[in-house]
Amino acid sequence: MTASSDVGYHAQRQARWHYGEAAFWLVVLACGFLFPTRYLIMTDILRLALFAMSLDLILGYAGIVSLGHAAFFGVGAYAAGLLALHGIINEPVLALIAAGLAAMVLGFATSFLVIRGVDLTRLMVTLGIALLLEALAERFSNITGGTDGLQGIEMQPILGEIPFDMFGKAGFFYSLTVLFVLFLLARRIVHSPFGLSLRAIKNNPLRAAAIGIPVNRRLIAIYTLAAFYAGIAGALFTQTTAIASLDVFAFDRSADLMLVLVIGGTGYLYGGLIGAVIFRILQEVFSTITPQYWQFWIGLVLVVIVLVGRQRLLRWVLYVPNLVIKQVAGRKAVVAAPESDA
Repeated sequence: MTASSDVGYHAQRQARWHYGEAAFWLVVLACGFLFPTRYLIMTDILRLALFAMSLDLILGYAGIVSLGHAAFFGVGAYAAGLLALHGIINEPVLALIAAGLAAMVLGFATSFLVIRGVDLTRLMVTLGIALLLEALAERFSNITGGTDGLQGIEMQPILGEIPFDMFGKAGFFYSLTVLFVLFLLARRIVHSPFGLSLRAIKNNPLRAAAIGIPVNRRLIAIYTLAAFYAGIAGALFTQTTAIASLDVFAFDRSADLMLVLVIGGTGYLYGGLIGAVIFRILQEVFSTITPQYWQFWIGLVLVVIVLVGRQRLLRWVLYVPNLVIKQVAGRKAVVAAPESDA
C-alpha cells in the first residue's frame, strides 16, 4: 500500500460514523423529552456548544488562538435582533442565515489582520476587534439600544408554523436542529482534504507551504467559516431569548469559550460539545452551592485538569464502569463455554 493510499484509507476511517457518536446525539435528543422543565438551560448549552465548535474550527484545526471570538457572536446577535425588530426578515431561519452571513463578512474582513501575526499578536488583534465593536455598539445607541439593548423583539413562528413558547421547548429543538446540521457540515469539512491541509498548517506552516498548500487562503477560509458559525450561535441567542445587549460582545463570553475547550479538548468537534455540557453543569452546581465563589471552584477544576491530564481523569471516571463491563462479559463467556466431550 502506497503512502498516499494509506493516508486516504486513514482519512476514510476517521470520517466514518461510530456507534458512540450516534449514541451521543440520541442522548441529547432524549434529554428534550426526559427533562421538560430544563429547556432553557439545555438551550443555553446548545448555543454554547455551537459557539465553542466555531472556535474549535480555528483553534483545534488551524492553530489560530482568539480572545475576541465574541465579536462574531455579537454581530450575529444584533443582526438577528435588528432584522426581527424592524420586520426586515420575519422568518427566523432566514434571519438566522442572514445574521450568520453578516458575521461571515466581518470574519473575512478581519481575517487579513489575524493571519499576519503569530499567537500573541493574534490574541491582541482578536481581542481588540471585539472591544472595538463593543465600543461602537455603545456609541451608536440609537441603533443598538446602548446599555439597554434592543427592546421589543418579537420572534415569528419558525418556518411560519412553530411558534416560540414561554417554556422554551420550541427553542430547544430549533437550536438542536441547527447545531446538528452545522455539526454535519463541520464534520464533513474537517475530514476532507481541506481539513487535512489545515492540520498540516497547524503542525508546521512552513512545511505546509513548501509542499504547495496555500496557507493564507486556507486560514482565511476557515476563519471566515468560524465567524459564520459564531454568528449563527449569536443569532440563536437573540431568537431564543428575545434579547440583544452589549453583553454579547463582552470579554467574559470569549473567556468562557476558552474554558469550555480546555475542559472538552480541541482538535475534535465533540470537545466543544462535551465541554459546553460539563462547563454549564459545573456552573449550575457551584453557583447553587456557593453563589459568590463559583468561579473559584471552576478555576480549581481547570487547574486539576491541567495538572492531572484529561485522559487520565477520563480513565479514572470510567474505571468502575469498565470493571463492571469486564466482569459481566467474563461471566457470559463462562456460561457460553462449550462442555468437554470427556
